[in-house]
Order: sequence, then C-alpha cells, then structure tokens
Amino acid sequence: MIEFRNVSYTSEDGNDIIKDVSFKFSERFVVITGPNGSGKSTVARLIAGIIKPTSGRIFIDDKDITDLSVTERAQEGISYGFQQPVRFKGLTVKDLLSLASGQKLTTAEACTLLSKVGLCARDYVGREANASLSGGELKRIEIAMIMARNTRISVFDEPEAGIDLWSFNNLINVFKELHENTQGTIIIISHQERILKLADRIIVIANGVVTADGEGSKLYKEIQTPGCVYYRKGE
Repeated sequence: MIEFRNVSYTSEDGNDIIKDVSFKFSERFVVITGPNGSGKSTVARLIAGIIKPTSGRIFIDDKDITDLSVTERAQEGISYGFQQPVRFKGLTVKDLLSLASGQKLTTAEACTLLSKVGLCARDYVGREANASLSGGELKRIEIAMIMARNTRISVFDEPEAGIDLWSFNNLINVFKELHENTQGTIIIISHQERILKLADRIIVIANGVVTADGEGSKLYKEIQTPGCVYYRKGE
C-alpha cells in the first residue's frame, strides 16, 4: 500500500508543483495521468525518494518512508524507471541485469529478459550500456532490469517516451505480463490510451492537485471525453 498524506512539493525556484496531495492505494496496476506540467512525474520522483516533499508524509505499508534515501527505498522494494535512462560506462547489459536481480544471471536468463522487452538478445547481452545505445534501447533495458528485480513497487515514469511504435506495442505486452504475474504494485506515469486501459486504478493530477481518483475502467471512459473536466480542475 502506498499513501500520500497532505504532501506538497515546492521547487527551488519557488514554484508549487504538488499542493497538499493525499491518496492511498494498494491495487496492482495504477496509472497516474494528467496534462503536461501537472506534477505527475514529480509524484513518481517523490515515491522513489529522488526528491523529498516540502511538507506532508509518504508511507509504504504504513511505514513512514518520507526521510529515507533512494538507496534505502530500493532496499524497501521500490524500483524506479527514469524518463531518460542512465548510461553505465564499463558495464555490460548482462552485468546490469545481474546487479538488478541480485545474483549472477546466466546468459540464457539475461537473454530471456531482453527478449521480453523486444530486444534481440544476442545483439545486446554483451554490449556496454553506454552512449552507443539509443535512448529507446536504454529504456527497454531499464525495464528489463526492473523485471529482474521483481520488487513489490515498480514505478515507471512515462516509459513510452522515446520508444518507436513497434517497441511501444511490445511494451504494452510487457506491462500486461507484469500485471498478470507480479505480486506487487506497478505505478505508471502516462497519458497513453493503451496504458490507461490496463489500469486497475487511475489518479488524475492537474495543476498540482488530485482532480480525480477511481476505478480504472470507469475513469478511463470519462478521461476520453473531449475537454475532460478533470484536466482543467485545480486551475
């Protein structure tokens, strides 16, 4: 279960990005959506501990994690996928997958993970995860790393960013598999229709506040209405 209690976040330049946000959920597949610049990616970074709230508290299974570092939150079972994945000079893709899983993977095990995210395993397993890889390739490798970790909370910040159409179709299948097989919670920051359709729960954030929160199938239909009121609230 993840809970925000009256969480606010003000940026260093004084902008109020998140304003007294409260929610609680334990569903397996949650999508946080909203217009560009609404604060939804800030929520993802707050969950991961990349930034700390200006006020309010964050809880995982009733444990207050507000003051925990990124490393400590990872130890609590939180994984985070960046919009712009990090490059790792000197480490191969197989090395990264092994580090993520916490054990030395065989080449076959690493190849299975890469195949699930749409990469031809033999072309990538021994490659260095550096500037020779495109942003889309790194994004898929990062998703494979999160799959390898098999954590109880996996946060993906706009995973479709920088990915071509074929890869996006494959990505949808990855999330379907995660939804079916994971025992934890998947949180995706996205406004993509096909990702929203998978959600057990949808939370809409606009202008830094929660404007809608409910069952995925019901709220998805309302969001698709032209001029959706939830995207304008909070102004």
